[in-house]
Amino acid sequence: MIKTRITEMFNIKYPILMGGMHWVSFAEMVAAMANAGGMGFLPSASFESTEALHKEVKRAKDLTDGPFGINISMLPDVSPGEQTMEIIRMGIEEKVAAFETAGRSPEPFIPLVKAAGVPLVHKITQVRFAKKAQSVGADAVVIVGFEGGGHLGMADVTSTILINKASRTLTVPVIAAGGIVDGRGLLAALALGADGVLMGTRFLASAETPIHKNFKDWIVNATENDTAVVMRSIKNPMRVMNNATAKTVGEIEARGTTLEEILTYAAGKFGKEAYNSGDVDMGIISVSEGIGVIDDIKTVKEIMTDIVNEAETALARIRTIMGDGK
Repeated sequence: MIKTRITEMFNIKYPILMGGMHWVSFAEMVAAMANAGGMGFLPSASFESTEALHKEVKRAKDLTDGPFGINISMLPDVSPGEQTMEIIRMGIEEKVAAFETAGRSPEPFIPLVKAAGVPLVHKITQVRFAKKAQSVGADAVVIVGFEGGGHLGMADVTSTILINKASRTLTVPVIAAGGIVDGRGLLAALALGADGVLMGTRFLASAETPIHKNFKDWIVNATENDTAVVMRSIKNPMRVMNNATAKTVGEIEARGTTLEEILTYAAGKFGKEAYNSGDVDMGIISVSEGIGVIDDIKTVKEIMTDIVNEAETALARIRTIMGDGK
């Protein structure tokens, strides 16, 4: 067991969290994560209503006695304020282990979660946003570096710098994210001051992931050079698979475009269709540069075991280098 403020906050064996992956981290995934000693988040944006999400929460509870949380993307066109409040009230009623918020300040919802005693973790991409989240009452922050998959923010700062600075600056626990896919990444994050890590891409290449095998095989065979950052022109940069759709979006951005035109290629529904069909060139598919060091498909439990064992091996190497015990 690794003991940090995050393992204590969520009562988990390992300080390893699985991010709320759109169309991916459903009940089976978060249950597998909980049963393996970590914790995952159900992505509220993958459900058409609070009622549908509620059913998935109940399904997850049927599959595990362990903790899991709900990810809430608080963008107005994804989850407007009224719906966010509905989701939070439902999660409190169902006694979920945590809420993970992103997209805008969680301040309006802090009193409700504080009164219920449910931790709120806010995901951000810059240290100044992390400070703001702490000041309004977030219990922890996830800080995502430029290597990460999905939404990156506009700063282009790497995980190494963000984790280091955030852990020096904040008093709440820092959860590191962005390109972390293995035990070496976990140990590095802890060494930089983080209390845990959040991974997404590594768990895409898992046996339990409900996506077509073509995507898992693509991840295993890809290199760190096979991602692209798109949608910077509309101030919403995302790191994604450098597939045919990403190349097309990059081309239309280079000549000048609009949000409406980009969405004809990049709307979320295409990602869902792609995952189901196996067409790796369809849709904007979030992955991190960590794909460069993922070379197998295993169960969530096996992945967790590998991460912990590799972290222990890496720590032993550092101790030898530092002359520990001599």
